Amino acid sequence: MGTNTFHLMIAQVNAKSFTILSRDKVPVKIGAGGINNGIITQEGVTRALTTMKSFKDIMIREKINSAKAIGTSAFRNAQNGAEVAHLITNQTGIDCEIISGIEEAEYIYKGVRVAISLGKEPSLIMDIGGGSVEFVIGNEENIFWSHSFEIGGQRLLEKFQKHDPITEEEIHAIDLYFTQQLELLYDAINTFTPSIMIGSSGTFDTLSDIYC
Repeated sequence: MGTNTFHLMIAQVNAKSFTILSRDKVPVKIGAGGINNGIITQEGVTRALTTMKSFKDIMIREKINSAKAIGTSAFRNAQNGAEVAHLITNQTGIDCEIISGIEEAEYIYKGVRVAISLGKEPSLIMDIGGGSVEFVIGNEENIFWSHSFEIGGQRLLEKFQKHDPITEEEIHAIDLYFTQQLELLYDAINTFTPSIMIGSSGTFDTLSDIYC
Protein backbone atom coordinates (compact mmCIF):
# COMPACT_ATOMS: atom_id res chain seq x y z
CA MET A 1 0.00 0.00 0.00
CA GLY A 2 2.24 2.74 -1.33
CA THR A 3 1.78 6.49 -1.14
CA ASN A 4 0.77 6.69 -4.81
CA THR A 5 0.04 3.14 -5.88
CA PHE A 6 -1.47 0.04 -4.26
CA HIS A 7 -0.13 -3.22 -5.73
CA LEU A 8 -1.68 -6.67 -5.58
CA MET A 9 0.57 -9.64 -6.23
CA ILE A 10 -0.69 -13.22 -6.17
CA ALA A 11 1.98 -15.90 -5.97
CA GLN A 12 2.25 -19.62 -5.44
CA VAL A 13 4.92 -20.34 -2.84
CA ASN A 14 6.77 -23.51 -2.00
CA ALA A 15 9.71 -24.20 0.31
CA LYS A 16 12.43 -22.81 -1.97
CA SER A 17 10.80 -20.68 -4.65
CA PHE A 18 7.69 -18.85 -5.78
CA THR A 19 5.75 -18.29 -8.99
CA ILE A 20 3.94 -15.00 -9.58
CA LEU A 21 0.46 -15.79 -10.92
CA SER A 22 -0.89 -12.27 -11.39
CA ARG A 23 -0.25 -8.61 -10.64
CA ASP A 24 -2.53 -5.61 -10.38
CA LYS A 25 -1.99 -1.98 -9.44
CA VAL A 26 -4.22 1.01 -8.74
CA PRO A 27 -3.15 4.69 -8.49
CA VAL A 28 -4.81 5.28 -5.10
CA LYS A 29 -2.75 8.41 -4.24
CA ILE A 30 -3.48 8.29 -0.51
CA GLY A 31 -0.77 10.91 0.02
CA ALA A 32 -2.48 13.52 -2.16
CA GLY A 33 -3.51 16.65 -0.27
CA GLY A 34 -2.16 15.64 3.11
CA ILE A 35 1.25 14.02 2.90
CA ASN A 36 3.25 17.07 4.01
CA ASN A 37 0.78 17.70 6.85
CA GLY A 38 1.08 14.18 8.27
CA ILE A 39 -2.46 13.14 7.44
CA ILE A 40 -4.31 10.81 5.08
CA THR A 41 -7.31 12.81 3.88
CA GLN A 42 -10.84 11.42 3.97
CA GLU A 43 -10.78 11.25 0.17
CA GLY A 44 -7.58 9.21 0.39
CA VAL A 45 -9.14 6.89 2.96
CA THR A 46 -12.17 6.34 0.69
CA ARG A 47 -9.95 5.49 -2.30
CA ALA A 48 -7.87 3.14 -0.15
CA LEU A 49 -10.92 1.26 1.14
CA THR A 50 -12.47 0.99 -2.33
CA THR A 51 -9.25 -0.42 -3.75
CA MET A 52 -8.62 -2.88 -0.93
CA LYS A 53 -12.21 -4.14 -1.16
CA SER A 54 -11.73 -4.73 -4.88
CA PHE A 55 -8.48 -6.59 -4.12
CA LYS A 56 -10.35 -8.68 -1.56
CA ASP A 57 -12.93 -9.61 -4.21
CA ILE A 58 -10.09 -10.83 -6.45
CA MET A 59 -8.64 -12.86 -3.56
CA ILE A 60 -12.02 -14.52 -2.93
CA ARG A 61 -12.45 -15.30 -6.62
CA GLU A 62 -8.93 -16.78 -6.82
CA LYS A 63 -9.40 -18.72 -3.55
CA ILE A 64 -6.42 -17.08 -1.86
CA ASN A 65 -5.86 -18.57 1.60
CA SER A 66 -3.16 -16.22 2.92
CA ALA A 67 -2.99 -12.46 2.47
CA LYS A 68 -0.94 -9.62 3.92
CA ALA A 69 -0.91 -5.89 3.19
CA ILE A 70 2.10 -3.66 3.84
CA GLY A 71 1.85 0.11 4.30
CA THR A 72 4.82 2.36 3.61
CA SER A 73 5.65 6.08 3.82
CA ALA A 74 2.19 7.67 3.86
CA PHE A 75 0.98 5.19 6.49
CA ARG A 76 4.00 5.42 8.79
CA ASN A 77 4.12 9.23 8.75
CA ALA A 78 0.43 10.06 8.95
CA GLN A 79 -1.13 10.74 12.34
CA ASN A 80 -4.08 8.57 11.26
CA GLY A 81 -1.99 5.96 9.41
CA ALA A 82 -2.52 3.19 11.96
CA GLU A 83 -6.21 4.07 12.17
CA VAL A 84 -6.60 3.74 8.39
CA ALA A 85 -4.75 0.40 8.43
CA HIS A 86 -7.12 -0.89 11.16
CA LEU A 87 -10.09 0.32 9.11
CA ILE A 88 -8.87 -1.64 6.09
CA THR A 89 -8.43 -4.78 8.22
CA ASN A 90 -11.87 -4.40 9.79
CA GLN A 91 -13.63 -3.95 6.44
CA THR A 92 -11.70 -6.51 4.38
CA GLY A 93 -10.22 -9.00 6.83
CA ILE A 94 -6.75 -8.42 5.33
CA ASP A 95 -3.97 -8.10 7.91
CA CYS A 96 -2.10 -4.79 7.51
CA GLU A 97 1.43 -4.05 8.67
CA ILE A 98 3.09 -0.63 8.59
CA ILE A 99 6.83 -0.95 8.07
CA SER A 100 9.69 1.41 8.85
CA GLY A 101 11.85 3.02 6.17
CA ILE A 102 14.75 0.71 7.04
CA GLU A 103 12.51 -2.36 6.71
CA GLU A 104 11.30 -1.05 3.36
CA ALA A 105 14.89 -0.64 2.17
CA GLU A 106 15.67 -4.22 3.26
CA TYR A 107 12.67 -5.59 1.34
CA ILE A 108 13.80 -3.67 -1.76
CA TYR A 109 17.32 -5.10 -1.44
CA LYS A 110 15.99 -8.65 -1.10
CA GLY A 111 13.75 -8.19 -4.15
CA VAL A 112 16.61 -6.86 -6.27
CA ARG A 113 18.89 -9.66 -5.10
CA VAL A 114 16.35 -12.25 -6.28
CA ALA A 115 15.84 -10.47 -9.62
CA ILE A 116 19.46 -9.94 -10.69
CA SER A 117 23.01 -10.95 -9.83
CA LEU A 118 24.55 -8.21 -7.69
CA GLY A 119 28.08 -9.63 -7.71
CA LYS A 120 30.81 -8.99 -5.17
CA GLU A 121 31.27 -5.23 -5.70
CA PRO A 122 28.96 -2.74 -3.96
CA SER A 123 26.05 -1.39 -5.98
CA LEU A 124 23.70 1.49 -5.17
CA ILE A 125 20.03 0.48 -5.25
CA MET A 126 17.46 3.27 -5.49
CA ASP A 127 13.67 2.98 -5.15
CA ILE A 128 11.58 6.09 -5.85
CA GLY A 129 8.17 6.17 -4.19
CA GLY A 130 5.48 8.75 -3.71
CA GLY A 131 6.36 9.38 -0.07
CA SER A 132 9.92 8.17 0.38
CA VAL A 133 13.02 7.22 -1.58
CA GLU A 134 15.10 4.29 -0.36
CA PHE A 135 18.81 3.91 -1.01
CA VAL A 136 20.73 0.69 -0.33
CA ILE A 137 24.42 0.02 -0.89
CA GLY A 138 25.18 -3.69 -0.96
CA ASN A 139 26.42 -6.70 -2.88
CA GLU A 140 25.04 -10.22 -3.38
CA GLU A 141 25.85 -11.13 0.23
CA ASN A 142 25.27 -8.08 2.44
CA ILE A 143 23.78 -4.65 2.91
CA PHE A 144 26.58 -2.23 3.75
CA TRP A 145 24.38 0.82 4.24
CA SER A 146 20.75 1.77 3.79
CA HIS A 147 18.50 4.75 4.45
CA SER A 148 14.99 5.94 3.70
CA PHE A 149 14.55 9.63 2.88
CA GLU A 150 11.15 11.31 2.95
CA ILE A 151 11.64 12.90 -0.47
CA GLY A 152 9.15 10.97 -2.58
CA GLY A 153 7.47 12.30 -5.69
CA GLN A 154 4.16 13.30 -4.10
CA ARG A 155 5.93 15.11 -1.27
CA LEU A 156 8.11 17.09 -3.68
CA LEU A 157 5.19 17.85 -5.99
CA GLU A 158 3.09 19.38 -3.22
CA LYS A 159 6.02 21.07 -1.50
CA PHE A 160 7.71 22.70 -4.50
CA GLN A 161 5.73 22.66 -7.75
CA LYS A 162 3.25 25.53 -7.80
CA HIS A 163 3.33 26.04 -11.59
CA ASP A 164 2.83 23.82 -14.63
CA PRO A 165 5.27 23.51 -16.27
CA ILE A 166 7.62 23.69 -13.30
CA THR A 167 9.70 26.88 -13.18
CA GLU A 168 13.49 27.19 -13.07
CA GLU A 169 13.20 28.70 -9.59
CA GLU A 170 11.24 25.67 -8.35
CA ILE A 171 13.80 23.28 -9.88
CA HIS A 172 16.59 25.21 -8.15
CA ALA A 173 14.70 25.00 -4.83
CA ILE A 174 14.40 21.20 -5.22
CA ASP A 175 18.12 20.89 -6.03
CA LEU A 176 18.95 22.88 -2.91
CA TYR A 177 16.61 20.70 -0.86
CA PHE A 178 18.29 17.52 -2.13
CA THR A 179 21.73 18.90 -1.21
CA GLN A 180 20.50 19.51 2.34
CA GLN A 181 18.58 16.24 2.75
CA LEU A 182 21.00 13.76 1.17
CA GLU A 183 24.22 14.38 3.12
CA LEU A 184 24.11 10.86 4.57
CA LEU A 185 23.87 9.43 1.07
CA TYR A 186 26.82 11.44 -0.23
CA ASP A 187 28.93 10.27 2.72
CA ALA A 188 27.94 6.64 2.14
CA ILE A 189 28.79 6.82 -1.58
CA ASN A 190 32.21 8.26 -0.74
CA THR A 191 32.76 5.47 1.79
CA PHE A 192 31.62 2.45 -0.24
CA THR A 193 32.22 3.82 -3.79
CA PRO A 194 29.53 1.89 -5.71
CA SER A 195 30.08 1.98 -9.48
CA ILE A 196 26.63 0.74 -10.56
CA MET A 197 23.19 2.13 -9.72
CA ILE A 198 20.18 -0.19 -9.89
CA GLY A 199 16.74 1.36 -10.21
CA SER A 200 13.79 -0.37 -8.55
CA SER A 201 10.13 0.68 -8.92
CA GLY A 202 7.72 1.82 -11.62
CA THR A 203 9.43 5.20 -11.91
CA PHE A 204 12.48 3.56 -13.49
CA ASP A 205 10.25 1.60 -15.89
CA THR A 206 8.77 4.93 -17.00
CA LEU A 207 12.21 6.54 -17.40
CA SER A 208 13.33 3.53 -19.43
CA ASP A 209 10.26 3.77 -21.67
CA ILE A 210 10.92 7.49 -22.25
CA TYR A 211 14.59 6.85 -23.04
CA CYS A 212 13.81 3.97 -25.41
